Amino acid sequence: MANRVTMTICGESYTLVADETPSYMEKVGAMVNDKMTELMASAHVSRYDAAVLAAVNMADELLKNQDGTENLRRQLKAYLDEANAAKNEVSDLKRQLFKLQQQQGRR
Repeated sequence: MANRVTMTICGESYTLVADETPSYMEKVGAMVNDKMTELMASAHVSRYDAAVLAAVNMADELLKNQDGTENLRRQLKAYLDEANAAKNEVSDLKRQLFKLQQQQGRR
């Protein structure tokens, strides 16, 4: 079910409609507002330019986070593969030990 949230971003009122919770949508709006306000104050740019720069900065952060996530996935897969190999090795060693113990018991 879509939620509607009205918020102010850089002095303009916007109504957002999304499936996310109102608190999440407010958090997103606040992030955009903060980024644009920061850019307008520090770079002395228009609201339009601040919106474009905020979008570029957030897209950059998103892509870097996606790359980081993919690197973590690859690292996790490598760790899981290593753990699985170690588990298989332990199983093989247990079988060998069991066989050796059976051979010792026969003597």
